[in-house]
Amino acid sequence: MMGLTVLIAGGGKVGTYLAKILRANGHTVTILEGMADEWDRLEAEMPGILVKGEPTDPHALITAGIKNAHVVAAVTRYDEMNLVITSLAKFEFRVKRTIARVNIPRNAWLFTREMGVDVMVNQADLMAHLIAREMTVGDMMTMLKLRTGEYSLVEHIVTTGSAASGKAIKDLHLPEECVLSAIIRNNKLVIPRGNIVLLPGDEVLTVAHETVIEQVRKVLEEPSL
Repeated sequence: MMGLTVLIAGGGKVGTYLAKILRANGHTVTILEGMADEWDRLEAEMPGILVKGEPTDPHALITAGIKNAHVVAAVTRYDEMNLVITSLAKFEFRVKRTIARVNIPRNAWLFTREMGVDVMVNQADLMAHLIAREMTVGDMMTMLKLRTGEYSLVEHIVTTGSAASGKAIKDLHLPEECVLSAIIRNNKLVIPRGNIVLLPGDEVLTVAHETVIEQVRKVLEEPSL
């Protein structure tokens, strides 16, 4: 797949994490951030991709390259701001794909295609776990539910003795309806290429159809017979 041009509105920890994953996968990323207290950190962590400006300002969005963006991800800490950004992106600038972060679960009903949102990310547990990796949320947590309800971004922890432990990704017998999207190892991102060997404790993010999530969990987490 050709690299996409992605504009991330909001350069907090969530936006930074997302940008790192996208860049590691070969996509072109710009972060638009209006909070001055985030600028130094962003420029230090990810030099060359920061545009300073208010994400709801159409002129700032144009400066950040929204007219050439394939995807706009609105991931600020304010739901109302994220809705304004996706509405501008979809209806004013005709961006093909928009993603919006929901911080307060009761606001989720507002994040519809009619409001310019193609994909909604509910923040209640997802982002907290991505940011604070020491949190214990059980053996498996559904991290991202797409609007169709059929596919989820799911986290699994590779356990000692599982079928996946010590094996290369290319040798795993995973269903076709599952794709490994990222590995977190020792708090660092590892791109899941075929020759990467999974280790106990690896946090593996998979995009999987709801019918195969349990099958994937067994491969990655249950002791091998």
